[in-house]
Amino acid sequence: MQRALVVIPTYNERDNLPRLVPSILSRDPRLEILVVDDGSPDGTGAMADEIAAAERRVHVLHRAGKLGLGTAYLAGFGWGLARGYDAFIQMDADFSHDPAHIPQFLRAVEEYDLVLGSRYLEGRVTVVNWPITRLLLSYFANVYARWVTGLPVGDATGGFKCFRREVLATLDLDRVESNGYSFQIEMSFRAWKLGFRIGEIPIMFVDRDLGESKMSKAIVREAIWRVWRLRLLSAFRRLHSPRAVSAAGPTLPPPSDPPAA
Repeated sequence: MQRALVVIPTYNERDNLPRLVPSILSRDPRLEILVVDDGSPDGTGAMADEIAAAERRVHVLHRAGKLGLGTAYLAGFGWGLARGYDAFIQMDADFSHDPAHIPQFLRAVEEYDLVLGSRYLEGRVTVVNWPITRLLLSYFANVYARWVTGLPVGDATGGFKCFRREVLATLDLDRVESNGYSFQIEMSFRAWKLGFRIGEIPIMFVDRDLGESKMSKAIVREAIWRVWRLRLLSAFRRLHSPRAVSAAGPTLPPPSDPPAA
């Protein structure tokens, strides 16, 4: 692997960005950053431009308004594919995804095509500072997503991931439909169904200490019905579905077959 692009969607993350960028870049000289800003009213975009002007490994993509997490990642992936990056890391801007895990992703992506940062790997829960209601929502959303789709991974909804270029180049990104919480499920599901090797590494997820969460009821509702659409699309297309494996230990057993739709 020659170059890796870290794609970071932002909306009102002005306080976090100046701390996050140097922490990421210090992990590996092959890393570059693309900030995808959705017209943040707090000036995050302007802050990103200032950082990019002083650091050649930082780039900025400005969008007209708040268009959603999924489309921000897709725009970033398209930008990076056009410029020949070999690997793509996606992560949040609020330090809930610790940059210290990035070297683990870079090692694991040498073996796997898609590496997931898992909060629920092999029976362990590694989440800090979430209220119990949010933790239960996340945990059972994972159970639900895996039950409906059959995805054999520990954490189907996490947003800290690393893709090999081949995965994103093979996926038809124009056909990705999800934009919120379910975007994470859909990307992994499509990669799995196309036969790419999926690995997981354990991460520590820490709730943000600055700024506001972007989670909403609409995002949760989208995820509830979107997974059924993925399952139906998969049934009609009869795509190949190998078993995923864990980069941190033994192969994950496949979940029991979901009931017929």
